Amino acid sequence: MKRSSPSIDMTAMCDVAFLLLTFFMLTAKFRAAEPVAVDLPASRSELKLPESNVLILSIAKDGRVFFHVDNQKVRMNTLVEMGKLYNVTFTDKQIQDFSLTESFGVPIAQLPSLLDKSPEERNAIVQDGIPMDTTGGKRNELSDWVHLARVSDLQLSSTGEIESKGIRIAIRGDGFVEYPFIERVIETLQDRKINKFNLITTLKGAAGIGGTGAAEEESDE
Repeated sequence: MKRSSPSIDMTAMCDVAFLLLTFFMLTAKFRAAEPVAVDLPASRSELKLPESNVLILSIAKDGRVFFHVDNQKVRMNTLVEMGKLYNVTFTDKQIQDFSLTESFGVPIAQLPSLLDKSPEERNAIVQDGIPMDTTGGKRNELSDWVHLARVSDLQLSSTGEIESKGIRIAIRGDGFVEYPFIERVIETLQDRKINKFNLITTLKGAAGIGGTGAAEEESDE
């Protein structure tokens, strides 16, 4: 019998590949640039952090604290309430720009000038972190940000503007940060009667640290 080489029609496979590529391109969410890099410690916890209704406090290696809330409406409402509390006025454009800002770490008095800058200029600025100093009658700004974010989440969910069963708080500390900085943030939460929060870590595999994403450890102090 005459031998002939088999032929495989790759058209269907190419169509599937391009459909998958198009799907991932349209549904992928690009990670915004963060004002500080945090090298997370590792743990064996496999509890995943929720993707919505999360308030994250990032702590840099040098102890600077940065604030992040994932819901844009909660961000905007929190900013307005903080402006009222500290007598700081924000323009409509600044409020809109803040709703698009993933994370920040400056005193509220410096926030208007930061929001007036372009995203590229903001990324180039070394932010000093959110103040927690209460000496001389000063307010703990980090405490107020956390409190008003929780209040805003409750108000917006009660009016039906957002769907939320309560905002979840997580601490994202650098693996090389000294413990007193972590302790100071925990004390700030406890001063607001917040005794349940999460510690964000990377997942440690059996053979070492794996790059499989973020895990978390829950801490009830």
